[in-house]
Amino acid sequence: MFNLFGEKGKLGIDIGTAAIKIVELEKSGGRFVLKNYGLFELKGTDIQSSGPGVGQSILKLPDQEIVWGLKGLIKKGNIKATDAIAAIPSFSTFSTIIEMPYLSEKELAKALPFEARKYIPIPLSEVVLDWSIIDITNSAGSGATPGSVSGPAIVQVFLAAVPKDETEKYKRIMKSVGLNLKALELENTALIRALLGNDLSPTAIVNIGGRSTSIIIVNKGYERVSHNYEIGGFEITKSIARSLNISIEKAEELKRKMGMNKIDENIVNEAMVSLIDMMVFETKKTISSYEGLKNQKISRILLVGGLTNMPGFVGYFKQKLNLDVYGANAFARIMYPESLKPVIQELANTFSIAAGLAMRDV
Repeated sequence: MFNLFGEKGKLGIDIGTAAIKIVELEKSGGRFVLKNYGLFELKGTDIQSSGPGVGQSILKLPDQEIVWGLKGLIKKGNIKATDAIAAIPSFSTFSTIIEMPYLSEKELAKALPFEARKYIPIPLSEVVLDWSIIDITNSAGSGATPGSVSGPAIVQVFLAAVPKDETEKYKRIMKSVGLNLKALELENTALIRALLGNDLSPTAIVNIGGRSTSIIIVNKGYERVSHNYEIGGFEITKSIARSLNISIEKAEELKRKMGMNKIDENIVNEAMVSLIDMMVFETKKTISSYEGLKNQKISRILLVGGLTNMPGFVGYFKQKLNLDVYGANAFARIMYPESLKPVIQELANTFSIAAGLAMRDV
């Protein structure tokens, strides 16, 4: 079994649709220290395309081109660490939480592959399967431990499966780059670690990428619900470009400068407000559905991703939802040079998943 939940490393590598992101962390006095970071963006990705299906995703490139990009990043950044944790994107994985009668870990390990067949749409022979116990309940209520369970018990298990061809692809790439791939991890798991740490309160994370947005409901440190839809920062930039008949580059510049600020001369607001309202609607719908199903209130919403840096964005989200909404900070528990202070929030939003990967310590 290729371990999805174990080992530790110093490099976090996030290969996304439009960029490769690397964060190098070390530990000093029990705290994480930022040693290095790097970004490789692919020209000709969705941000520069205008029609459906046009533009190339890094994940679809031949292995040797991804290897070339990673080697260039490592050389340019003078990165010394060789142990790495890499993220598997959400759309390449299957994950769910299932409930089963609990007898023992040994019996659970035997039963899980049979139960997993109900939830995984491809043959188990074609996936790497891993799991983790997240809760055990008995007649005394939740919070039991395996050794303390008495009487009828139900165990909640976080189940994850990754196609074997995906794991083999990552292993080939990392070996060609000269890195020691210690583990693959689900990107949402890395994001939760970076943003929440040991905070177990019910939280919604809205991760706005270039190509899509994901809404993750987290409770007790584990993903409970994940909803993805195809609206991201690139689509908003394109909407501005089309509406104002300007180049993608100019639209991106205006988006970063003016954002959602309520000023008379803000000509970009109208061009993107309908798309952002769709993000708000999807977030509210996902939260309401979870709260109704679980009879549990979400205590706060954290926004992360490049779009979060846009002026007025967090405030607009908060006003529309009328809930506690905050811009997340993936570097809140990481020490960094004073010289980075003016840009650290922007870096934290860009490198959130890579930072979470590098923080993994099992």
